Amino acid sequence: MTDQSNDTHSSLEDARTAAAQKLHDARDKAAEALATSRETTKQAVHRAASEIETNPLAILAGGLAVGALVGALIPRSAKEKELLAPVGKRLSDTARQAFAAAKEAGRSELDQAGLTPGAAKDRGKDLLDGVKKALVSAGSAAAQSAKKSDTAPSAPETV
Repeated sequence: MTDQSNDTHSSLEDARTAAAQKLHDARDKAAEALATSRETTKQAVHRAASEIETNPLAILAGGLAVGALVGALIPRSAKEKELLAPVGKRLSDTARQAFAAAKEAGRSELDQAGLTPGAAKDRGKDLLDGVKKALVSAGSAAAQSAKKSDTAPSAPETV
């Protein structure tokens, strides 16, 4: 072989060795990243399992919230609207009827307790009449007390 072909052969050998080394390094880094990812995943699974065991209601509430959010973000199809419209109407009607029944029951209880608008007005009037009588009595008593002190003999003055 000639010097030029030896140089080319040597350069190719150097390139092959460098490529093999880079491949080896890349494999090592990938294996290390895979091991780290596995460990991180295991830790996350253990933390999640521990969290579920210690506080299952919070996890359930979080799951429901995520489900509701996803459900709200996904648009309804025409078929869903068609199928769910009667259910929504029935729920709305039932809620309206329940509210009306509760309102009527509350009014009935207030009426039985004597707490009607008319009764409240009468009680307010009675209260004002009582206050008025008390003020008149207090004023009369004060006036009579003042008259008595004016008519009572005063003690002689000493100089």
